[in-house]
Amino acid sequence: MVSNAYELFDLGDFKLQSGVTVPAARLAYKTYGSLNAQRDNAIVFPCAYNGLIAENEARIGGGSPLDPAIYFIIVAGLFGNSQSTSPSNAAQPFDGPRFPEVTINDNVRAQHRLAMERFGVKTIKLATGFSMGAIQAFHWAALYPDMVERVAPICGAARCSRHNYVFLAGLKAGLIADQNFNGGEYLAKPVAGLKAFGRIYAGWAFSQAFYREQVDIKTMALASADAFLEGFWDPLFQDRDPNNLLAMLRTWQLADIASDGRYRGDFDLALKSISAKAVIMPSATDLYFPVADSEHEAATMPNAVCTPIPTIWGHVAGNAGANPLDTAFVNERIAELLAS
Repeated sequence: MVSNAYELFDLGDFKLQSGVTVPAARLAYKTYGSLNAQRDNAIVFPCAYNGLIAENEARIGGGSPLDPAIYFIIVAGLFGNSQSTSPSNAAQPFDGPRFPEVTINDNVRAQHRLAMERFGVKTIKLATGFSMGAIQAFHWAALYPDMVERVAPICGAARCSRHNYVFLAGLKAGLIADQNFNGGEYLAKPVAGLKAFGRIYAGWAFSQAFYREQVDIKTMALASADAFLEGFWDPLFQDRDPNNLLAMLRTWQLADIASDGRYRGDFDLALKSISAKAVIMPSATDLYFPVADSEHEAATMPNAVCTPIPTIWGHVAGNAGANPLDTAFVNERIAELLAS
């Protein structure tokens, strides 16, 4: 049963990659299972964009390779997700639109502190995640290569591509165009902007084939494309804080495993430094994390394979529970990786 409960790890005055220090920063997290005596059965499973901690539970359980009877699973929320320190809960001077730029590097360093300081984890058996969670998994493997044994990024990438960056810029433009947004100082929620945000997403999250085959109509009993937009997409972001969405969006845009000082922008060097055994799982029809990018990552990493999900569900294929066949495919690959 899904539980909305989570805990908070106090990071104190947390210095970001940008040089800005966020006072009294907190990382939201939840754990499943128990850490063994050797402290080497931990799995890190960070949240996706806009994801709440409980939403990761669809891939955790006795019928999943992420089995809490065997592993100690750590799920952490992104800065900006409303649970960890975010524009919606930060104290002045970092509240609302004044929230500083946070990188994936910042998020993963905070998660590493959680694993080490709160639990004393010695080895990460697996780093995995979907979408922006996959980006964090790549960063775990690049930033802590001596600690991470395996990595399974699902529908993600080791950096935000230029094409992906442009998609995200379109989302932002649709949101802030609402006059109620008011530079992030909204007195009334920018409902029209959040609706535009969802409609832009609608054309990217699923593939052309998904719409051509009318999967939305067949699986969701919605009578038309307009009904899909109005019934599924229009409400999707209405309960989320706009400044939070934009903070996480900027984190996504800045993502690059090579941004760490040791790699100095050399992307291929960062990939070559990942010693973890890796199974990279793009969706065959993902519009903003294409298979070609994953193939380059796998070819450059010393111990990686690229195994595309054979699906027409686009990016959503990697979201556990969205499509049972895709969920089973991903779970099988993760199980094989953990058994290797």
